[in-house]
Amino acid sequence: MTVLIVMTVSGFAQDKKTGYGEALKLIDVWLDAQRDYDRVPGMSVIIVDNQEVLWSGAYGMANLEDQVKTSPSTLYSICSISKLFTSVAIMKLYDEGRLRLDDRIQDLLPWYDLKQQYKDSWPVTVRTLLTHSSGLPRESNHPYWTGPDFPFPDREAVRNELHNQETLYPSSTYFQYSNLGLTLLGEVVEEVSGIPYETYIRENILDPLDMKDTRTFLPEDQYGGEMAIGYSALDREGNRQRVNFFQAQGIRPAAGFSSNVSDLGKFASWQFRLLDTTSAEILKPSTLKYMHQVHWIDPDWKTTWGLGFSVVKGENGETLVEHGGSCPGYNTLFLMIPGKKRAYAVFTNGNNTNRPGYIKGMHSLLEKYRDEIKKETDEAQVPDLQEYEGYYSQLPWQSEVYLAPWHNSLAVLGLPNTDPAGSLVRLRYTEKDKFRRVRDDGELGETIEFERDENGAIQRIKWNNNYSIRIRK
Repeated sequence: MTVLIVMTVSGFAQDKKTGYGEALKLIDVWLDAQRDYDRVPGMSVIIVDNQEVLWSGAYGMANLEDQVKTSPSTLYSICSISKLFTSVAIMKLYDEGRLRLDDRIQDLLPWYDLKQQYKDSWPVTVRTLLTHSSGLPRESNHPYWTGPDFPFPDREAVRNELHNQETLYPSSTYFQYSNLGLTLLGEVVEEVSGIPYETYIRENILDPLDMKDTRTFLPEDQYGGEMAIGYSALDREGNRQRVNFFQAQGIRPAAGFSSNVSDLGKFASWQFRLLDTTSAEILKPSTLKYMHQVHWIDPDWKTTWGLGFSVVKGENGETLVEHGGSCPGYNTLFLMIPGKKRAYAVFTNGNNTNRPGYIKGMHSLLEKYRDEIKKETDEAQVPDLQEYEGYYSQLPWQSEVYLAPWHNSLAVLGLPNTDPAGSLVRLRYTEKDKFRRVRDDGELGETIEFERDENGAIQRIKWNNNYSIRIRK
């Protein structure tokens, strides 16, 4: 079954259908500014509402040197989001009765010979690998995260080094994120299914979901064009260095995939469909729900994990099901809120980028807009406020603010901003070119006046007897 995706990337014409158009416009402005101020080379974003794309956008460059712009179809290394596809493959085999979650890895992989240094340890099982509670070390015995060439081992090299490694902890004792663990689960997929890992993933997950732009490798022939080039974290001079191309090779079940945000939207919509049916689609609905539940809680009560997914409690008590990725030159994050059938994906081609902050900002603006619509009781008719929209300078005190229509008022958003919803200021229209600030308690505060030039265009804002010059529309 292929999900129907309705994509709107410009014009915000979806406002009449969803009621979120003004909020999405503000999100677009905010993300564009955050990318600039954070000096992220390129970014692609999607917001999914159940079976539809609520909005998608892209900013900056996939290739700085050749000035290739990003789009929602731009490909990125998704790194550890790859683990979700390996986990789904494992659970499909579980659904088919071909393995059990408490099967020991040494029984599924006869060549497994990593030393267990704790004699009283619980076994290393499929379940403990899915929840990162197996006690295995984080990595295979190779320095593949080391630049400039990132020497990822092939499958044979991963196997050959197992006997030189040992467990860090007894199994089922602590959370220890492990790329090695998910790599071994990829080997389980191949061993149990009897077909190559790549073939199994494509035929059983990617093709059924029409995820044509998702691969178990990085497409080198598209690198610098459809595939974004990766860049490093910022150095002290505020620059990012181009990172060498890599392939994860033997670590691909944990970190080797490439994709775009549009395909991750399909991946999210598939999961939302399963939550509303009793019919199987790749997995049984009960199996996916089981994956979304917490299966591991660390002794400190701070780290919680499902089967393959990170499962955490959000600030508003919502269950968040997510996974991030970080590879040389790329940072990605995929997050779902099953209770709302809402999903977000943010892909960047730079390291050490604020992916959680970008998603939190988008979600908080949408929620604030929705909540204020519910509370809106003012039926007063106001003129079209778009002529006041634009960027206004706040230098030297802060960089700039953006003003845009928001319900029957104007929203004032400082840029850059790590808390766009919490810091949003509303201005209530009173008469032509005059507004009053809406206090947190709903009462009206000081008057703000817009001044025009000789041609009648908005030129500046007068606020508390001081001026902010309009920079651009």
